[in-house]
Amino acid sequence: MTGNDAVLALVVATALGFDFTNGFHDTGNAMATSIVTEALRPRVAVAVSAVLNLVGAFLSTAVAATIAGGLVDSGGVTLTVVFAGLVGGILWNLTTWFLGIPSSSSHALIGGVVGATMAAAGASAVKWQGLVSKVIVPAALSPFIAGTVAAIGTYLVYRLTRGVPERPRGRGFRLGQVGSASMVSLAHGTNDAQKTMGVITLALIANGTLDTGARSPTWVIASCATAIALGTYLGGWRVIRALGKGLLEIEPPQGMAAESASAAVILSSTDFGYSLSTTHVATGSILGSGVGRKGAVVRWHIARRMAVAWLSTLPSSAVVGAAAYWAAHWIGGTPGIVVIFIALVLASVAFFAASRHPAVTPENVNAAWTGSVAPAPAPDTEKVTW
Repeated sequence: MTGNDAVLALVVATALGFDFTNGFHDTGNAMATSIVTEALRPRVAVAVSAVLNLVGAFLSTAVAATIAGGLVDSGGVTLTVVFAGLVGGILWNLTTWFLGIPSSSSHALIGGVVGATMAAAGASAVKWQGLVSKVIVPAALSPFIAGTVAAIGTYLVYRLTRGVPERPRGRGFRLGQVGSASMVSLAHGTNDAQKTMGVITLALIANGTLDTGARSPTWVIASCATAIALGTYLGGWRVIRALGKGLLEIEPPQGMAAESASAAVILSSTDFGYSLSTTHVATGSILGSGVGRKGAVVRWHIARRMAVAWLSTLPSSAVVGAAAYWAAHWIGGTPGIVVIFIALVLASVAFFAASRHPAVTPENVNAAWTGSVAPAPAPDTEKVTW
């Protein structure tokens, strides 16, 4: 392999690693409410979501085109820039996943790429108009739009079914949740998997493998779809618990209304090529379902914590992306990328090890909320009391 080919292989591997973290970080966007209301068993839910993410990734490439050519000047992008941007996105994803904060994987990736591009070629290499119109404005509006749709939907379903006994109503809405959650998973695949497709395409253009403005090759689409599906199947139980149990106690009618609102907003944005955060949409929908149900208790302090993470995502991942670029550039050439890649792998292993103490699993993801993403330890059933 030539030096560029070796670097390109590392960049593609890192991009697929980001896609994998995107999958387990964002599973809760589609399945948290269905798991909490027991419409689907936890492992069945993530399996269904994984399959539909895989299918959704093949349905559209509009968002991939936005990432590949609509945010930064591809003429100023090198493989080192793309790699450093991915490092920024992965580290932010792992940090927020560990803390149980459903932040935006999309914005982490975009922030990392923008920060690395600025470090390499200056602010003029960033297409600020595209960044504002395609990323920042949709990010600001989408939670409110989804929340409003979910609030109205929740109010209407409770109003229209107020005469139906609680048990059959709950059973009917749980069945409805299976369909609505499936639509969110499909929508997630059409939007989020494409972001990594766009980044790999950007790397191929930077390497001279593809011409400027080229579309994502079939092998890129297939590999990104597979990576996000595998990550989704892993589960991301920490974020699922935060979304499903932390914001409010969700009933089946709320769950179906929230999921339906999320699917409608995500699919609409994909059609226009907006690089939307499915996390913002899903969280806004869940909060809206709480507003729409009379007597629901919304934990606004947790929502504020999530909002702070959202505001921090773009600048924080941009700083990490810039730092990764400068470190790799200072070491120089292929060795610089190899050293940063090894550091990234070690950091990922450290995050995983720390998340096991205590671990959130399919067995305890629905445990009562105690103010922390970590569930209360199970009682020692073997302990003898006198």
